Parts: sequence; C-alpha cells; structure tokens
Amino acid sequence: MGKTIPRFLEHLDLIKSFVGLATGAGALYLLYKAVRTGLKCHPPLCSNSPICIARECPVPGERALPQEASLRPPLGASTCTTDDIDLVAEMLDEKDNSVKIQALNALKAFSGIRKFRLKIQEHCIKVLELISTIWDLELHIAGLRLLNNLPLPDYVHPQLRRVMPALMEIIQSDCILAQVQAVRLLSYLAQKNDLLYDILNCQVRCNFLNLFQSTQPGSLLFEVLVFAEHLSEGRNATHYRAVKWHYNEQSLHEALFGDESRLADRLLSLVIHPEEEVQIQACKVIVSLQCPQDLGSRPSSCRPSHSCFKTGK
Repeated sequence: MGKTIPRFLEHLDLIKSFVGLATGAGALYLLYKAVRTGLKCHPPLCSNSPICIARECPVPGERALPQEASLRPPLGASTCTTDDIDLVAEMLDEKDNSVKIQALNALKAFSGIRKFRLKIQEHCIKVLELISTIWDLELHIAGLRLLNNLPLPDYVHPQLRRVMPALMEIIQSDCILAQVQAVRLLSYLAQKNDLLYDILNCQVRCNFLNLFQSTQPGSLLFEVLVFAEHLSEGRNATHYRAVKWHYNEQSLHEALFGDESRLADRLLSLVIHPEEEVQIQACKVIVSLQCPQDLGSRPSSCRPSHSCFKTGK
C-alpha cells in the first residue's frame, strides 16, 4: 500500500491537465472522483490505473451541451457528498483557466440538487473574486451561470458591491452570453434594498443606452429591459425616495433616469420590436417610469409631468 498511493499521485498532474480538455461537468467530476477513489483503494481490489478506477465511479460522463442550455446534474449524484463538492471547488484555485471553467460548470450542475446548494454557496465569494479579477469571458459565463442558479446569501453583499464595476464592464462587452448572464445577476440584485444605490451609482460608458437598440439580440434586449424595470421600481419605492441620493455624472442612474437620458426614445422604438416579449417588457418599463409606486395603483394617479416621456414638443 505504501507504494500504491505515491505511484497513483504521479498521475495527478496529468489528470489535472486532462481536466482542461474535458467537456461537461460530468467529465470533470469523473476525473477527480477517480483521484479520490484511487487514494482510498487497496490492491488487489482494483488496479492502479486511473482509467480502471474511473470505470468504478458511480457518476458517468455526460455529453457536452449547447452553451445556452443548463447543465443537468450528473447521473448517480445521490452517491455524492459535500466532500465531493469541496473537492471540485478546490479546482477554482488552479492556475489553468480551463480547469476553473470546468469546475464552475460542475458546481453549476450540482447546484440543481437541493442538498448541495448550501455547500456550494460557501464558495460564492471565491466565484465573485474570479469574475472580478480575471478577464476571461468563458470564465465569466460559467461563473455567472453558477451564481444565477443560486440564492445568494446576505453575507456576500459586501463582495457583490466590490465586483459591481466588473459586472458593468461585462455588460458592456461584446459577448452576448456573458452580457445576458451579467444583466440577469444585476437584475436580481437590484431587488435587494441594500444594493440598489450601489448599482445605480455604478459608472457606465457614455454609450450605455446602445444596449437598448433594436439591433441588439432579443435575448439581451429582454434582460436589459427587465433590469431597467427593476431599477425603476426600486428607485420609485417609498423607502428609497425617502432618502436624497447623490449620483456621479457617469452613473447608471444618470444614463437611464437623468434629465439628459434618451431612454424614453429607445423604449418607444422597442414597442414595435418584432419579438413580442421585448415589446411587452418595453411597455412595462414605460409604465414603471410613468407611475411611481407611491402615487397609487390606479392609472389616473400617474402624473405625466414627473415622467421622462415629456409632452408638448
């Protein structure tokens, strides 16, 4: 036994390099389950070969899915434990970004299983750190998909405030998949009272409203419109309006709701967008801008003079 473990460990670096080439969460988990199983095995019950060990794993590999599809939980996951989650999460510290990406995909797959969610939540801060410190759009997509599949605990809010500038940069990148995931996360966070101001005061580029152009993909347009609706509803809430907030000149608030904003023009052009869900969502944003929540629920209570949809010109 004394010679078995060292001989198996000699294959560890090789296995790690294979992980970067693996496709799908199941493949990553399979390889590292093989490592874990190998360290516990006793000859002559099994071979020292990682391939032979992998054949005994209860979790088979799964085929790669399209990027927009959600990874399904690995088959046989009922045999996995929270220790296995920690084992996969350790790979987030690997130098190779491809290994990090596969680890994130594996955690995303396991996040669909209720008994693992709390354990995966413990690694949210690490995921946020990776997103904000490494400019790799594939890593951003994998990390954001994981975060969007989890209820984020309140204790990660301080870290979320620190990564908001990075999320805004991702939203303004040219990668649709990353943009959609980043907007979706910020849209969720915009509904948190203690994070709303931080989001609205984030600095954005002067062409931020280009995200609302009809030439953008429908999937992205829909998400940015949902985001705008949540921001509008939040800033119009009674408790938020009770405080006099100050925003920097290049803030998201000024881009969307400032006196010089052209958001109204963009929304009106989207009302005739060919995709129905975009049309409907544009109308919802218009209504939220016209009718602050504390002015009553009846349409007659809305005050056009307080709207960014000015009349008379």
